[in-house]
Amino acid sequence: MKISIAGAGSWGSAMALLAARSGHEVLLWAHDPAVADSINSERRNFKHLPGSPFGDNITATNALEDLVEHSRTILMVAPSHHYRTVLGEIAAAAREPLRVVSGTKGIENETLQRISEVTKETLGEGLESFAVLSGPNFAREVAAGAPTASVVASRNEEFSREIQRELSDQTFRIYRLKDVVGVEVGGSMKNVIAIASGVVEGLGLGANTTAALVTRGLAEMKRLGVELGARGETFSGLAGVGDLMLTCTGSLSRNRSVGIELGRGRPLAEILEGASYVAEGVRTTRSATQLATRSGVEMPITFEMNAVLFERLEPEEAIRRLMTRKLRAEYTEI
Repeated sequence: MKISIAGAGSWGSAMALLAARSGHEVLLWAHDPAVADSINSERRNFKHLPGSPFGDNITATNALEDLVEHSRTILMVAPSHHYRTVLGEIAAAAREPLRVVSGTKGIENETLQRISEVTKETLGEGLESFAVLSGPNFAREVAAGAPTASVVASRNEEFSREIQRELSDQTFRIYRLKDVVGVEVGGSMKNVIAIASGVVEGLGLGANTTAALVTRGLAEMKRLGVELGARGETFSGLAGVGDLMLTCTGSLSRNRSVGIELGRGRPLAEILEGASYVAEGVRTTRSATQLATRSGVEMPITFEMNAVLFERLEPEEAIRRLMTRKLRAEYTEI
């Protein structure tokens, strides 16, 4: 199978290595020409995944039009705020409908659309099939071959079965679902809660606080997802609680790292300026707050995180406000 991957950051590179291990021929697009050159000449992505050598069945390019010449199956791993532009340029070069697998986690700020909606709007009749791949997966560990699991969701079950079959191996086990909305909401919202979890760490608070935050954060994710048409049980699976646990507690979590620095008192602008990575949760916090407000969904942790990030609310005050909210039953049916 030939697979084209748009995005040579750490996750795109890890997916290229995964696909190559299964024997597929991979073309990997890098926005930075130096990254493409290092992959082709040195067989490593020295900028984003330096510890993992690339096999001969991975080739890199700096030209998006090369992706559609290589394959109609496009794995999109561009950041959410660049996704529409990158996909639009790919579509302009396509001569036949594309099959898109999204590995991007986020909600577009300008439109409040999920990635599946952005894809459909951008490609129109040029979209043959769409799937979203998500789960508790750090790129470095996937690249190293540490056993893990993920989930692929598509309304086209034949397509999800194909992706499941072609990308699963002895180190990467994929389950399948039809709940595209649930997998997208879970993958996006876990980054918001992970920033909050990092804040708790940065403030020096304990495991009790983290456990309460993550549990109530999961409730928020589920409320928003169900309101948007997701199935509630999806949030008990890999793309829900699984990804949430990893991102809120793992030392490799970018969003948690941002939260830790916020909790230690560093300004957001300073944190992001010095970061060599994209923390999707920052942008997603803003769009999720707007989406929840528009939908009438109660998401107090997300709202307080938005105030900390964009309204200069002190983290300690955000916690005080959360802890002094009106008392209520844990579940609405009580």
